[in-house]
Amino acid sequence: MFPEVGQFSLILSLFFALLLSILPLLGYWKGNRLLLSMAQPLTLIMSLLVLVSFVALSSAFLTDDFSVLYVAQNSNSQLPIWYKFSALWGSHEGSLLLWVLILCGWCTAVALKIRTLPLEIGPVVLAVLGTVCVGFLSFLLFTSSPFVRILPDVPADGGDLNPLLQDFGLIVHPPLLYMGYVGFAVAFAFAVTALITGNLNAAWARWARPWTAASWAFLTLGITLGSWWAYYELGWGGWWFWDPVENASFMPWLAGTALLHSLAVTEKRGVFKSWTVLLAIFTFSLSLLGAFLVRSGVLTSVHSFAADPTRGVFILGLLIVLVGGSLLLYAIRAAQVRSTVSLGLTGREAWLLMNNILLTVLTLTVLLGTLYPLLFDTLGLGKISVGAPYFNSVFTPIALLLIVLMAVGPLSKWHQTPTRLLLKPCGLAAMFSFGLSAVVVYCYEFGGLAFISLAVVFWVVVLSFSDWFSKVSAGTKGIIPRARQLPRNYYGMLLAHLGIAATLVGIVLVSVNSEESMLRLSPGDTAHIAGYEFQFDQMTRVTGPNYVSSKGQFTAYQNGRVVATLFPEKRFFTTRQQVMTEAALDAGLTRDLYVSLGEQIDESAWGVRIYVKSFVRWIWLGGLLMMAGGLLAALDKRYRKRAGA
Repeated sequence: MFPEVGQFSLILSLFFALLLSILPLLGYWKGNRLLLSMAQPLTLIMSLLVLVSFVALSSAFLTDDFSVLYVAQNSNSQLPIWYKFSALWGSHEGSLLLWVLILCGWCTAVALKIRTLPLEIGPVVLAVLGTVCVGFLSFLLFTSSPFVRILPDVPADGGDLNPLLQDFGLIVHPPLLYMGYVGFAVAFAFAVTALITGNLNAAWARWARPWTAASWAFLTLGITLGSWWAYYELGWGGWWFWDPVENASFMPWLAGTALLHSLAVTEKRGVFKSWTVLLAIFTFSLSLLGAFLVRSGVLTSVHSFAADPTRGVFILGLLIVLVGGSLLLYAIRAAQVRSTVSLGLTGREAWLLMNNILLTVLTLTVLLGTLYPLLFDTLGLGKISVGAPYFNSVFTPIALLLIVLMAVGPLSKWHQTPTRLLLKPCGLAAMFSFGLSAVVVYCYEFGGLAFISLAVVFWVVVLSFSDWFSKVSAGTKGIIPRARQLPRNYYGMLLAHLGIAATLVGIVLVSVNSEESMLRLSPGDTAHIAGYEFQFDQMTRVTGPNYVSSKGQFTAYQNGRVVATLFPEKRFFTTRQQVMTEAALDAGLTRDLYVSLGEQIDESAWGVRIYVKSFVRWIWLGGLLMMAGGLLAALDKRYRKRAGA
């Protein structure tokens, strides 16, 4: 019964999405307020129907309804209940339903805030979002329905969730990542609406900015959690692999970062209007490209879903229609929205322009490295691999230059900044940064790249606090009252910049000051690594809900004192007949102790990987700071004003 309700709700939601994509646009062109006013109720009904469908599929998973093919393939009666629920988005069909649900959630949020927009703008934004919903609902219904029955031969038990996904990371990572991916559809909708209505001015940038900041914050958190999940789950001790699907989430993040800064300039100075619209289209296009790479079968990755040419063709067509249509509209209207405001060479606009150029270059660099092997293979020219050496050598110097310029921008004023106002703080910050970096590198015997990178980190921190102090110490009100008067948008920017610095610290120090060993150990053996002594105590047999495990016990000592007891596992999942590694971690602010079991060599000996990683937690601490900065900027009070206020 529930699967049929879910399928019927999806069909109805497609019908209302079609109405939403058509009626408000007719109302705009005809000046019909009744048709315009229908946008909000149509959005709410469409979203409610998709929610009903999602609840129906959730019920099928939680009640072990193996008559549903998707449930039978991705769940099991022995699966813990929290994994039964998250298994809903563990494969293609359910994850696409989650994607559509989140898209409808963003549509609902815009509909509930429609009073903050002019009468003719809000309904058109919802109509554009409705068009996107039509595309994804059609994709779901015609190629990827999760409600297909397998009657009458219903299996007694399910095929189980992929063991790699039986982790807390599955519960939080995909929903948050999709919140970021899909959220950029709102910025895309505002950009297309601005082109349709001709209202490409500072106002549209102010409307789009909080939505873009919120989407960027969610995508930042999603990428951060994905990196953390890969670090502790895969057993290889790494946090980023430059995997094509990792890149597919990173590219919208880079483009979205450029869009955030470009929106600030368009809002404040009325420049970069055409470029900002193009960036909004480009950012959402990269989100759709990520969906295509994951769901088309053009690449093999731990992140990708099962290959199906039909799905690949459908989503490629959707990409062409949405992106091609918006670019055609841009080509027609772009000439009418050129900016004529002049730029000063030392004004904030110039710094943000350089910021945008470098972020775009970085995005194209990752795009080239991701797609070039696929194009090379498609053309029959052979198989090539573009991996970490390419990305590290090309991406790193450009990123460091970007971070250097990033710290200077907030010091400058709009239009023009006297050179002396920049030279003094930058000169002092440069001397302090290089001096402190030289001391650290000399004491710990790091290399040249670490020296440059740490100098950049100190540069960002010093200039950020210098800018904040100059703002709160001006005037006679006192530091605390002045600090309270600074807008949330400013504090969001400050947090995001400090987050980038923290992440850079983690990347540099985990690269140059970590040690690892691959050893053959038996119970009773010890290993000495980076000042720690690891003793292999014992192996035990453990039975889980749907697996059996060989569980090791390791005790870590430092200077004869016990600092941690670690329990790495090798789990055998009986239904899937798969073996998974569960690494053991002792986390700290300045170091991680990491033990992972390899293969059993003989009756008592095991292959063991032991890592001592410096400051690796700072990578994800920086991600959390950036996310907090994005949300804080999105919650700035001035974005909550009604239209015409």
